[in-house]
Amino acid sequence: MNIDSQFSEDADRSDTRPILIIPYMWIGDFVRNHTVVRVLKERWPNRPVDLLTTSLCAPLVDYMPGVRAGIIWDLPRGRLAVARQFGLAKLLRERNYGTALVLPRTWKAAIAPALAGIPERVGFVGEFRFGLINRWRWGEKKLPRFIDKNAALAQADGAPLPPEWPVPQLRVPAEEIVRWRDANGLSAGAAVALAPGSVGVSKRWTYYPEAARLLVERGLEVWVVGGPAEKGLAQEIVAAGGPAVRDLTGTDLRNGVLAMAAAGVAISNDSGLMHVAAALDTPTMGIFGPTSPYLWAPLNNLAATVVQDKEMLSCQPCQSTICKMNDHRCMRDLAASEVVTIAQRVLSEAGAERGGS
Repeated sequence: MNIDSQFSEDADRSDTRPILIIPYMWIGDFVRNHTVVRVLKERWPNRPVDLLTTSLCAPLVDYMPGVRAGIIWDLPRGRLAVARQFGLAKLLRERNYGTALVLPRTWKAAIAPALAGIPERVGFVGEFRFGLINRWRWGEKKLPRFIDKNAALAQADGAPLPPEWPVPQLRVPAEEIVRWRDANGLSAGAAVALAPGSVGVSKRWTYYPEAARLLVERGLEVWVVGGPAEKGLAQEIVAAGGPAVRDLTGTDLRNGVLAMAAAGVAISNDSGLMHVAAALDTPTMGIFGPTSPYLWAPLNNLAATVVQDKEMLSCQPCQSTICKMNDHRCMRDLAASEVVTIAQRVLSEAGAERGGS
């Protein structure tokens, strides 16, 4: 690739021009962006890194080490919104970015950085973005995982993938967790956080109500965490588990982050909250059926990758949002008692680790 001398790869580590990341805006993908931040900070330690964010994902930025600022700007998914693009471009121009990493392959994601005149705009070839991206990268389809595609853009062009990427990190101050518990009338004991939602019904394990009941019977406090779309599921889980189950679903993602940070263990479908919990270093159990843990599990270590192991189905992993074969057996054959047993083991191990530290 032809690079102007002023952008020669890593020529000047004293460069202080800020970098903007244009990320994917789903919650789990946004958490993964922190790996990209960490790669950039290792490569250019003196260059501030900002993230474009939606209002939904903005609270995550507050807990990401190494991120200078989140640029909150909501763009509609289904239309161009020309005025909004020009408004964003004006804002970006005022911040004097030297580099923009455009992670999505869509042409809409590259419009504002180009209008803002950001000198170096890095992205993969795709969607007729000639003129919008000026530092092309090739070979995206050869990269095995979503994180490989994104983090590779933060490396020098042509650099080999490392054996391991730096893992995403979310850091919540302990005093903020204490204030959150007090505000919600929650005890200081270890609780199990359940995240029953996901994008795509096929990824949803359906036995959370029974699991909540079993956890309460074992003397554990249970929190249901999620957004407004999970309110109905939360009500079912509370009805099954009784007063020891708290519905903590709501519109503010910060509340979900704090719940996951405070929990003793998190049980989650393959969803954004699974990535949140793992990045917080909360012992996290990820339930997988139609999706591949290799492709979609967090880079952070999971306390348990929960899959039904009675029979590997011919349709697994289908990566489909709706089950079209085998009556959702990949999730249906995973009993609540199995998940609860694993959760108790994880809690016990976490308690022993804290006691020994």
